[in-house]
Amino acid sequence: MTDPRALWVVAPDRAEIRPATAGDGVRLRSLYSGISRGTERLVLRGAVPVAEHTRMRAPHQEGAFPYPVKYGYCTVAEIAEGPQAGRAVFALFPHQTWFRLPDDGFVRLPDALPPARAVLAANMETALNIVWDSGLSAGDRVCIMGAGVLGALVGYLCARFPGCDVTLCDIDPARADLAQALGCRFTAPADMPKGQDVVINTSASAAGLAHALDAAGPGATVVEASWHGTQAVSLPLGGAFHSQRLQLVSSQVGAVPPARLPRWTFRRRLQKALALLCDDRLDMLISGESAFDDLPADYPLILNAPGTLCHRIRYD
Repeated sequence: MTDPRALWVVAPDRAEIRPATAGDGVRLRSLYSGISRGTERLVLRGAVPVAEHTRMRAPHQEGAFPYPVKYGYCTVAEIAEGPQAGRAVFALFPHQTWFRLPDDGFVRLPDALPPARAVLAANMETALNIVWDSGLSAGDRVCIMGAGVLGALVGYLCARFPGCDVTLCDIDPARADLAQALGCRFTAPADMPKGQDVVINTSASAAGLAHALDAAGPGATVVEASWHGTQAVSLPLGGAFHSQRLQLVSSQVGAVPPARLPRWTFRRRLQKALALLCDDRLDMLISGESAFDDLPADYPLILNAPGTLCHRIRYD
């Protein structure tokens, strides 16, 4: 058995494949992993704030910010030993050829979920948390700024609420077909509908958050779901923000919303996220695929390409 190998970010815009720790527990052989473009791009740039180094550690991360660091959290693997050998599972684990985890460190995939699509599980879990934080209800008018993977999944979930009128907004007009396929309208920022009940910013830009505030109706909730790293964000709070009594709410997947804590564990939330991925339309969110051995060359290009949605890594 060869030692496990993993992708390590070693300097700004530079990654290498290096040996990694296997861990303890059941042996899992990686099938696919997914690149979470927003967070991993900040890691690649060394833009994780010093004050957040501890909170931003990924499960089973090795190394420390800024460099060198083994980072990632979207891995689909198969059990490689024991009576469950061959079963496909999802784990919050970095990009690595194989690893070991205890039984409670991974979740079995639903039978109806193809392993190649399950790399979206961490993004779907985040999207579900955002919807919870938004207080969305049936019949609401909802606008999502940013039609990347996270924004698209939030729109997909919102569109399943009875009577909701959901709009995805993005600067890239090519995202219109994606929005339509997921049951949402599409618009450019300049044409965002006003008077929305809920507005959610997933654009990771200050301009997107400003547009979100402008689209909110009186007393509406604006959810900031982006994480800006070390980038300072300026907000136009001198306009209608106070007179309209807008609510600006943060959302972060590292915590279950307080109202759900008595019933929801992280494991239950992840299991629900996997179940929500059993829809063939969501394959549209996989924008490309690379072999693991090609990652050192491909990784910066993938993360810096504006058209990247979820890029899948294949382990042969």
